[in-house]
Amino acid sequence: MRSKITGDSLTAYAFLLPGFLFLAVWIIYPMLKALQISAYDWSIMPGQVSEFVGLDNYVRALHDGLFWLSFKNTLLYAGVTVSGQLVLGLVVALMLDQITKGRVAFRAVYYLPVVTSWVVVSLLFKYLFNASPAGLINYLLVDILHVLSAHIPWLNEPETAFVAIYSLGIWKGVGWTMVIFLAALQSIPAEYHEAASIDGASSWQIIRLITLPLLIPTMILVMIMLTIGAFQAYIQVALITGGGPLHRTEVLLSYMYDRAFTDLDFGYAAALSYVLIFVVFVISQLQLRFLRSEPMY
Repeated sequence: MRSKITGDSLTAYAFLLPGFLFLAVWIIYPMLKALQISAYDWSIMPGQVSEFVGLDNYVRALHDGLFWLSFKNTLLYAGVTVSGQLVLGLVVALMLDQITKGRVAFRAVYYLPVVTSWVVVSLLFKYLFNASPAGLINYLLVDILHVLSAHIPWLNEPETAFVAIYSLGIWKGVGWTMVIFLAALQSIPAEYHEAASIDGASSWQIIRLITLPLLIPTMILVMIMLTIGAFQAYIQVALITGGGPLHRTEVLLSYMYDRAFTDLDFGYAAALSYVLIFVVFVISQLQLRFLRSEPMY
């Protein structure tokens, strides 16, 4: 019996070893190396010695106006896109849960943006919101619907450029949110809804008093996952605006990338990465603390 247990354990370890090695080489080691780099004025130039600066890079972030601007932009992006994906994904899931024919086809259509390349859809939205030559949005608003009298330079000002960035973030994530909510809706026992209907509850009352309270754990999970994803926004900003004009549409990852690979300030960029990790952890804990509640039956 002892040899059998030992053999089973060795087999399990053998299957776990490749995954652990992958995790150690590509995740754990880079994280530890980045932590080391964040404590140095790191130089990649031959013959130059990296100087140990301790916590100076972290203190520098506290006094960096562009860091705070990119942080604010990231918070706004997370707030707009997470709430948009959450609400629209829930609405679409509720509608799909009510239909019996064509559910698979509709689910595939709504999920299609999720599996498309960020690079492709970012370039597509850049074309849609282009001003010269007129993109599709300006063409519809000015030439077709006549809502506006002149084309809007969407990507030339941060206020309008974020319309394109927010729209892309919401459009691309609704399908994923819909699938998660749809799975949660289908796990709710039908007896709850049937009993409420017999008691005379309307459709809205059933959704408000039964369905939504039972979806609270799923909402917490979805909100945390979407928030983590929102703080990792980079490709859409890099390809649509490039962080411009004058860094006013920078987000944390785009600013971090610019510091590392444009200014070659790797120590400061590594410190910003750990600031980002800390911010995401704190926000996730706050979401768990204030949103967790027991389902109401």
